[in-house]
Amino acid sequence: MSQTSSPLSTWAKNIAPSPTLAVDAKAKALKAAGKDVCGFGAGEPDFDTPAFIKEACAKALNEGQTKYTPTPGIPALRKAIAEYYNGRGFSVTEGQVVVSPGGKMSCYLTILATVSPGDEVIIPAPYWVSYPEMVKLAGGVPKFIAAEDSTGFKITPEQLKAAITPKTKLLILNSPSNPTGALYSEAELRAIVDVAIKAGLLIMSDEIYEHLIYDGQKGCSPATFSKEASERVITVSGFAKTYSMTGWRMGTLVATKEIATAVADLQSQTTSNVTSFAQYGALAVYQHIDKARAALTEMLTHFDRRRLKLYDGLNAIPGISCYRSQGAFYLFPNIKSFGLSSNEFCARLLEDELVAAVPGSAFGAEGYIRLSYATADATIEKGLVRIANFCSKLKK
Repeated sequence: MSQTSSPLSTWAKNIAPSPTLAVDAKAKALKAAGKDVCGFGAGEPDFDTPAFIKEACAKALNEGQTKYTPTPGIPALRKAIAEYYNGRGFSVTEGQVVVSPGGKMSCYLTILATVSPGDEVIIPAPYWVSYPEMVKLAGGVPKFIAAEDSTGFKITPEQLKAAITPKTKLLILNSPSNPTGALYSEAELRAIVDVAIKAGLLIMSDEIYEHLIYDGQKGCSPATFSKEASERVITVSGFAKTYSMTGWRMGTLVATKEIATAVADLQSQTTSNVTSFAQYGALAVYQHIDKARAALTEMLTHFDRRRLKLYDGLNAIPGISCYRSQGAFYLFPNIKSFGLSSNEFCARLLEDELVAAVPGSAFGAEGYIRLSYATADATIEKGLVRIANFCSKLKK
């Protein structure tokens, strides 16, 4: 290597760090320094993992379940996941299930297994921050379709048709959405999936927030729409958001046997298996489904109350308008009236009022900010006062 050349690879030089994790880290650093920060940046539940899940993990650990497992996951867990999906209209075997170290890794391995250099991947915006970076790491080309709050942050079949080229390989769907909380109806998803299938595209359906849905709405899985859909859709999810297991790193993938095998092969050469005893904690979700549902219902009750509190509070602030999310645990208010970039808005909000939010530019949507209501009611109330004070000064 010459003295003037960089030691970094093309991938390392072109990758962007996660802005959501960066905001959370900065907020935690300020808190550690004694500052009273209202943190709305983290995309994780503020509840503990349900006790029965932790107990199952501890039991497995005490019983010596500390060795390598099959790369795609222990058979009992894969079988339970397959049965869960079959109960929702899928028709899959455990051989079509891969358990990975985190939903993020499930997404990344899906992209690595299906996208070749030069392939285009369509990503509706606003999007989760990692999708474009994952595509670029695979040598693919991200192509974006913009959606605004005026359309509920949802793309149309017509927009998708216009974005497809001969190079398009994959469409990424995320419903409910991070960062907007938008939820596609079954009719809306069917229309979009129909366009994608007719064009011969694969679809990655990221359903990590599948159980966090409000206002009496229901989610659906595109893979259940038809036989063709079951062959073209890769469904990724996990345990992190539903059961407050973000640190456990437990993602799931369901696909055709060909794609699932390819994903497992990639995983075998990168991370190997998910932590052995953690898998037994996840298995407890299916073995004690009544306890799992009770824990989820309790968490949803708190999330829904916080959602409405934050939603009403934001819309009461002059200059802010906020779409009413129907899923996940985020709101994505419009701050365009203040004439600041979302980066400047968030930087000044943190500096002036000690409120941590993530700029919309991180999600491909300038003019918005993301606030997570996976935080205490007191934090929401205090944060709303501070945001209102900050905005009132901007309006003067």
